Amino acid sequence: MYAAPFSYHRAASLEEAVTLLRELGEEARVIAGGQSLIPLMKMRMARPGALVDIHLISGLNGIERSNGELRFGALARHAEIEDSRVASTIPILHDCAAGIADIQVRNQGTIGGSLAEADPSGDWGTALMALETSVICFGPGGERTVPLEAFIKDAYTTVLAHDELISGVHVKLPPKGSGGAHLAFKRTAPVYPTASASVELTLEDHHLCRDARIVLGCVGLTAIRAKEAEVALRGKTLDEKSIRTAVDAARAAADPQSDMRGSADYKRVLVGTLVKRAIGIAARRARGESVPAGHEYAGR
Repeated sequence: MYAAPFSYHRAASLEEAVTLLRELGEEARVIAGGQSLIPLMKMRMARPGALVDIHLISGLNGIERSNGELRFGALARHAEIEDSRVASTIPILHDCAAGIADIQVRNQGTIGGSLAEADPSGDWGTALMALETSVICFGPGGERTVPLEAFIKDAYTTVLAHDELISGVHVKLPPKGSGGAHLAFKRTAPVYPTASASVELTLEDHHLCRDARIVLGCVGLTAIRAKEAEVALRGKTLDEKSIRTAVDAARAAADPQSDMRGSADYKRVLVGTLVKRAIGIAARRARGESVPAGHEYAGR
């Protein structure tokens, strides 16, 4: 199926993109990598009257470390993040980027586009919520910074105004003694995960958990902070009892729906298993070990 008719506009700057969005009205949509929007348009599940292409705007695709943060331009591609030595200093970011779909999608899809789409089955919202992340938004009034947890309001819904777009994503560097992991279970590479989990831990003396963030993906309308699961670990020794309590709390926090990927009960059990594995990998990384992690596939 072909997309419904639309007009195409290429912006040379953020200011021009914002002006075009305002002038073209509510039916206009921003396009960068197009890996989320174009398939929806082909199925006519999205029918924008106009597209504003931002992929040639300079300065939006960098990855740098500055003032205790990693700073990603909105157009940083998944593959660029996967291959970035700067981004790999926070292993959970590499886990996420390396597992998204297939190489064709990773070469085109962008971190800003993924967050702006706010797809509840996406990976970046889950992984980045396990870190202290801010979204940089640009609109007619200039730039504003929004914490990620406040940025995504609901499935496919963010705080972005119609004439506003993401210009960057800033991630605060975790403190010393930290480690994280992002795990997702999928049937095959091109499809969305059945469930995912991101865990970021900060340890003292290798076993005492000073801080924890646990985020569940694909089991709710947005990524879910499992705060009771975090409490079960925070200030505790990482042992079988505390981890089991955290896993039980994570399962209770999940709010999955039955669909073609599995029943709600199956997803709740699966996300608990992913949380347990992610805690183990995050703890080992916090202790200085190099441990592979990422997406897992059915049949492997």
